Amino acid sequence: MSESSLAEMLRARGLRLTPQRQLVLQAVLDLGHATPEQVHTAVREVAAGVNITTIYRTLELLERLGLVTHTHLSHGSPTYHAAGEHRHVHLVCRECGAVEEVEPALVQPLADQLAAQRNFSVDIEHVSFFGVCGRCHDGNGDEK
Repeated sequence: MSESSLAEMLRARGLRLTPQRQLVLQAVLDLGHATPEQVHTAVREVAAGVNITTIYRTLELLERLGLVTHTHLSHGSPTYHAAGEHRHVHLVCRECGAVEEVEPALVQPLADQLAAQRNFSVDIEHVSFFGVCGRCHDGNGDEK
């Protein structure tokens, strides 16, 4: 997203484009999948005075604007990524921490079945499966 389109989107909602908002969005785009703490570290490399509260508030705002989304890849902080990316499901290795993305079509039959049987709509962008990756399963992964 360009700086001007972000500024226009914010102005349309009565908000302004601040350097902090721009830095947080850029950090999410650059990092791919990142926790607020990782975003904070990246932003502080450019603007040392930005605190973690500003990061959390900005991430919440960017999510309300539809620019980023989050998922939970661990018991800790949520992980944010750009909302414009293709939709995907996360596979998280409990052994080495690797995160792999797979197409939502893989779990769509389950989502369809839940919709039909339980009238439950799955938010596929928030789906994460935890297990052991092939490398760790074969004994070739990094052990914690």
